[in-house]
Amino acid sequence: MAPPLAYPETFARAVAGLRSATPRAEIVLEEVGAPQRLAPYAFALSATVFRDGDEVGTGRLILLHDPAGHEAWQGSLRLVTYVTADLEAELAADPLLPGVGWTWLTDALDAQDARHRALGGTVTQTMSTRFGELAGPPAGGDIEIRASWTPLGEDLLPHLMAWCTLLASTAGLPPPGVTALPQRRAAGTA
Repeated sequence: MAPPLAYPETFARAVAGLRSATPRAEIVLEEVGAPQRLAPYAFALSATVFRDGDEVGTGRLILLHDPAGHEAWQGSLRLVTYVTADLEAELAADPLLPGVGWTWLTDALDAQDARHRALGGTVTQTMSTRFGELAGPPAGGDIEIRASWTPLGEDLLPHLMAWCTLLASTAGLPPPGVTALPQRRAAGTA
């Protein structure tokens, strides 16, 4: 049996911070294999977001660590994320959606006081219409947010909580403690 890997203290503390989070009930986190060629040390979490029992979004958060530091990262730790959610066609076609999606990320980092630098990424909106054997639901779309940033400090709990806030926003969850009211039918409709 191989001896356990000895991780650098910085990386071990950062991973402990990510593991210590308890997200809201609609977000299920799971440790998954991390890419091994991006940095000497890596750790990854996947997330599935549920609303009313249905999966409405997914994401992945990867922690990279290079003890020697990385010039482009402006540090030795880097967080990389990918978040995606299905959207109604009208929302997916909105030309303001990419800017709104980016604001979900920056606002979440600010709200959790997840101090960082070197933030960059993309927001992609796509539309899909099914035909032939795949015909089915009406046209729909999705949003994908890909981003990375360098956390300031080794406490990554605020960064994970910001990521969970981003997941909730992207998937259209109401704020914590708010319950969506059932829609009422207008008078005279069946």
